Amino acid sequence: MRSVFSELSLVAKIKKLIVVKVVVASKNPVKVEAVFRGFSSYFPEVEVEKIDVKSGVSDQPLTDEETRKGAYNRAENAKNNFTKADFWVGIEGGIQNSENGLTAFAWVVILSKNKSGESRTTTFQLPLKVAELISKGYELGHANDIVFGQINSKQKHGAVGLLTQNQIDRTCLYQQAVQLALVPFVNPGLF
Repeated sequence: MRSVFSELSLVAKIKKLIVVKVVVASKNPVKVEAVFRGFSSYFPEVEVEKIDVKSGVSDQPLTDEETRKGAYNRAENAKNNFTKADFWVGIEGGIQNSENGLTAFAWVVILSKNKSGESRTTTFQLPLKVAELISKGYELGHANDIVFGQINSKQKHGAVGLLTQNQIDRTCLYQQAVQLALVPFVNPGLF
């Protein structure tokens, strides 16, 4: 049974400007910033804590289902390891073959004490050279670094930034999915 008190207490925090504590299941600065921006669009005072936890999936998830599971596992592991928070967030980037080649995306899962929300980012195609490196066992970030002559691009603009000439960077891509995953929390009584 869903607790109406819990939903109303979140709304009260918004109105009273009480700090909302969020644990991000990653130390990647792109993910942390995306979570901060996404939560800040709804809550006036946000405190973000970053922790390292395991995803329970392969380092490079190769399907939509595996990617979603990795995001959920990260959020759940963060919740189990750092209990003093209002929200726990897992973000997992993944790839999947499609009829037009290899595509990239990410899943965002947000947990509270008794509710969850999730969203997937938009999907974009990856270049054949990147796909070939991934087929040889490289993670997307490493493949991008090789093809684009970058260093640690996954903690900067990512594949989406490289491919869109930074019109959309990885933080922006993830931020929108964080905002959408918060829909059940910012609409008390509807979910």
